[in-house]
Order: sequence, then structure tokens, then C-alpha cells
Amino acid sequence: MKIVLAPDSFKESMTASQAVAAMREGVRSVLPDAECIGVPMADGGEGTVDAVVDALGGERITVEVTDPLARPVQATYGYVGGRRLAVIEMAGASGLELVAPADRDILRASTFGVGQLITSALDHGATELLIGIGGSATNDGGVGMLTALGVTFTDTDGAALPPGGAALTRLHHIDTSGLDRRLAGVHVQIASDVTAPLLGTGGASAVFGPQKGAGPADVETLEAALTRLVGVTETALGHARPNRPGAGAAGGLGFGLMEFLAADCDPGVEVIAQTVGLEQALTGADWVFTGEGSVDAQTLLGKTPFGVAQVAARTGARVAIFAGRVAADADILLAHGVEKLVAITEPGTPLEQALRDGPAALARATASVCRAL
Repeated sequence: MKIVLAPDSFKESMTASQAVAAMREGVRSVLPDAECIGVPMADGGEGTVDAVVDALGGERITVEVTDPLARPVQATYGYVGGRRLAVIEMAGASGLELVAPADRDILRASTFGVGQLITSALDHGATELLIGIGGSATNDGGVGMLTALGVTFTDTDGAALPPGGAALTRLHHIDTSGLDRRLAGVHVQIASDVTAPLLGTGGASAVFGPQKGAGPADVETLEAALTRLVGVTETALGHARPNRPGAGAAGGLGFGLMEFLAADCDPGVEVIAQTVGLEQALTGADWVFTGEGSVDAQTLLGKTPFGVAQVAARTGARVAIFAGRVAADADILLAHGVEKLVAITEPGTPLEQALRDGPAALARATASVCRAL
């Protein structure tokens, strides 16, 4: 029997690689002769660097960059030398969790640190960038990132704009002549589950701004700022496509990456699955075991377990999803190619205990499923 182990991380309990190890322990205890292939997974958000580095045998590189408010922070990205592939989580440099709620200031929050991570990756020889853009604290259209990469954004007096989205209301000119020339030979791939456009009622400022601390007046300011960015980008580049799916991701970072760096933007779990070779691993497999901390009806909207199930459908592998919490409405997954939904934690278990005992609980649950096979 061939079983592929392809979980995401179980947030605050175990990484995807630790989940693979726990699943493997459970399988081996019941089916010692089974062929087990571990493929740690992610969806482009937290855990993307770990998943790709662990799956492809890369290294982790930590550098000092600036956080959303220009304070120094240590950020780690992944590098796979054999492929010259760098894997970046924008949240590591410009994430919401880096800023305490009382300090959040979306009007001046910047993606400059993301540009610093890209520069470091180029210094290491990267010719391919995979950038997960979930969890941002920013709404600057990617201007901070582009500034770090050598693009200048100036007002009518020719003065460089200060960091943050609000300053873009004064944007007059964009000069790309200083953009790092090494980027011309680099393919940039965005991994994002956000398909929002840049502007409008379904865009970056209106939908995601309030989640980052923007009040109604701030949303109006940021919408005007990004509208201004689109107009000046059109003049500078000869194109600006704010309605492209994903342009509004990460406060418009998607727009900046696609327009200025010719990035492709695709659903995160699909990008990660392709990068780590999930479909190849599933060829000839009887089962795939996947999972994450919580599974519910929203899992259908691009979460890792459903993405794994979609890949499995192309290979004929049967699917079991394991989770710390399986909501009642998760049963909808059973109509979409999933055969088993397995809660690894007993109902009523205190959260702290459930998180602490996650690996052991996952191993036990995996063993139980294997006995049923």
C-alpha cells in the first residue's frame, strides 16, 4: 500500500513537517510495510517557507529587514539552491502580527521589508521567486517593496514620497530606471487565495483595510491613494490592470508585483502543490492523508486539504482529512472527493492541551484509520 502524507501545519500545534512525522508514526505502527511518502503542504500563507524548504531540501536564510513601521525585524525566507528558487512569506517582513494592535497604522505601513527580502534572494542567486502574500499589515499597493528594489515615487516637487499608502494621494511620477536589473531574468510567482481587485467595494481598501485598523475615513483616503497609483502606473508603464484577480491581495501588493515585476498570481495551494511535486508523489498512491488545525465548509474555498483532494482526484488516490476540529458543516467535503473526515481531538479537550498533545493525537488518529483500512 502506498500512502502519501500531505498535511498543512496545525496552527500553534505543529508544523507541516511535524504533522508528516506524526502521521508516519501512526501508519508504521499498523502498516509497517506500507510505502509512506511525506509531502509537507501549505496554501501560500504561514508555513509556506517551511513546507517548500522541507519538501525540496532547501535552506533557511534569516536577514534583518524593516517591519511595516520601519522598525528592524529578523525575517526568514527559504532558498533551494538546485533550482535557484527563493520562497518568501510577505508576512515575515510586513505582516499584521508584527505590529501590536495599539501600534497599527495602515496609512503609513509599508512593504519595504518585502523588497529587502527579494534583494537578499537576488544576492543569493535566485532566478525564481515564490511569494506568499497572506497576512499583511499594509495597503500601499506594493510601493514600499518597489522602492526597496530601486523604483522612485515622487510628488509634484520631485520629492520622494514617505512610506505608506496614504502618501500616494500626492503621487505624481514613477521612475523605474533604477529597478534592480537582475529582476529582468527572474520569474515571480504569487501564491494567494485572495482574488479581490485593487479598487472598489470589493477591493483592497474597502474589504481588507478595516481588518488592519482602517476607519471609514482611512478607507476613503486609501482608495483615493490606490486610484492615484493606478493612473500614474498607466502613464509610467503603459499598462495598469487593477481588476486582475489578486491585484487587491496584501493591500495591493499583488498589483505591484504583477504590474512592475510581471508576476503570475495563482491560488496558493495549487502553486505549492506544483512546486513540491504533489501530483507526482500521488501517482500510484492508494491514499493521501492531509489536514490542518480546523476543517469546515470554508475549506472548500482554497484551503490546503481541499486543494490536496483536488490533486488526488486526478490520480485516483483516496482522501482522508485529519483536523484538530472538524465542524459539522465540514460534511460537505464528503461530496467533493473526500472519503474520511477525522477529528484527532476528543470533544471537550481544553485548547491548551489539544495544542500541546497535537502530534501524539495525530499519530493515534492515523493509526486508527490505518486499522480500519
